[in-house]
Amino acid sequence: MNSLYAKRILVVDDEVAIAQMIRIILEKEGWTNITVVHTYQEAKDAIQRSAFDLYLLDIMLPDGSGLDLATVAREKGNAPIFFLTALTSDADVLTGFMQGADDYIKKPFNPLELAARVNAQMKRYVGQHDGNARIRFGNCILDTKAALLLVENQEVELTGKQYQLLAFFATHLDQVLSKEQLYEAVWQEEYIDDNTIMVHIRKLREKIEDNPSDPQLLVTMRGIGYKLKREA
Repeated sequence: MNSLYAKRILVVDDEVAIAQMIRIILEKEGWTNITVVHTYQEAKDAIQRSAFDLYLLDIMLPDGSGLDLATVAREKGNAPIFFLTALTSDADVLTGFMQGADDYIKKPFNPLELAARVNAQMKRYVGQHDGNARIRFGNCILDTKAALLLVENQEVELTGKQYQLLAFFATHLDQVLSKEQLYEAVWQEEYIDDNTIMVHIRKLREKIEDNPSDPQLLVTMRGIGYKLKREA
């Protein structure tokens, strides 16, 4: 079997019939590793146990919001996120994309359209990540298997925390990350120290920027956090 179709998909919808219909649609397309849950808490527990390769999240859940689940999923990586919802206003769609959505499917949906969108996103995502641990940004390459940073093809030494922080940025390219997200992901404790983040950001800029005082890759998003750009 094509290993693509063994990738893990999480389906979250409080309407059991809709969730099961989505499972059937995806299974007919060849996807074999599908987890279906119906509540926010079930989904959060599943995501925290292990990362998935694609998320289909209903926004309106009985005990929480799919928008908040997207934040939990983004902390695990940059796998595609689809929102499933009956909400149709431009503001709702914009909110979804601001929370990290890759696509937005309105209910009721066409099964063929759902299958086509999932197939396209998964092939794109897997093509970028499977068998390729080398993440490129600007004139840099981060090899996540070798824990190695190359800048203009020259190896650059990183401390353990510098590597962990850069790897978190690199797996979330072009996404705005708050100081709280960075601190909790890398130091794995509640965010308490603004200075620690700032010092490590400055050190990373010294490693990857042509001019650390005028960063073009690892940029500050004032009042929000930081973003590592794919291209300067």
